[in-house]
Amino acid sequence: MGESLAKEYLFKEGKEFSLISDSFKNGEVIPKRHTCEGDNISPKLSWKFDEAKSYTLIVYDPDAPMKTFIHWVIYDIPSSINSLYEAIPKNENVDVGKQGRNDFGEIGYDGPCPPRGHGFHRYYFALHGLNVESLDIRGEANANKVLNSMKGKVIGYAVLMGKYQRI
Repeated sequence: MGESLAKEYLFKEGKEFSLISDSFKNGEVIPKRHTCEGDNISPKLSWKFDEAKSYTLIVYDPDAPMKTFIHWVIYDIPSSINSLYEAIPKNENVDVGKQGRNDFGEIGYDGPCPPRGHGFHRYYFALHGLNVESLDIRGEANANKVLNSMKGKVIGYAVLMGKYQRI
């Protein structure tokens, strides 16, 4: 079930490119400092895709008990940017784009925080390259607004997956 839910937040359209983190490799455990048990700060991410006019990033957990859980929405990342630094402030407007509300009800990044004893959860960092400079979202953004605005505009994508569990 989780794998099919994961696809709802990833448009595999256009060219695939690489998304990497200095903190963890694809498929590895996300360090505690990026989780609710640590400093709860966003990890540094970087990519190379020259064709996009802007980027969006949605971080989600398809293994959450009730529904896919959104941990971070950042969009209107300018084409001149090819990395997100660690510990981006939890403000709607930041120097690397705009942030929406996550499923914790907060603006910006909130890290992995699965229920204790629920085993490993997967956290997908889904980055999309778009053919527009701005999604022109009015009002407060969330994952659904961003996803709906992205339709037909995706020209590339990258995915990084990390795991985390609380014992």
